Amino acid sequence: MDALYPRLLVDDFESCARFYTAALEDLLGIRPVKMLPEAEYANWDLDGEGALVLMGRARMIAAVGIAAPPAPAARDRSMLVFRVPDVDAAAGRLTALGAEPVTAPRDRPEWGPGLRTAHLRDPDGTLLELQSY
Repeated sequence: MDALYPRLLVDDFESCARFYTAALEDLLGIRPVKMLPEAEYANWDLDGEGALVLMGRARMIAAVGIAAPPAPAARDRSMLVFRVPDVDAAAGRLTALGAEPVTAPRDRPEWGPGLRTAHLRDPDGTLLELQSY
């Protein structure tokens, strides 16, 4: 049973589904368990546990009865973090898949010994962190 997993609410489901299908296969070797474009829903599992769900933001807003989406100031209240063996290589691969670089790969000794990170945005603007240590 999945205790907790992230669900990203996205405005551009098609672009994000394409991006995460390629990115999660590349970084984690996983494929979607369910992909329902007409319902704007997709999910991925890792070792039998929920890893990520994408859902169209408008569908979720309608489901819970919110009158309007949150203001843009709500951006970057969360991010997805991927632990990878090579931050530089992973950043290059995600950029090739359509991610927008935010910070170049760099060492972060102030965050922890041997830590290296890069930050990018997915096609919908969600902040991503790649890290190795």
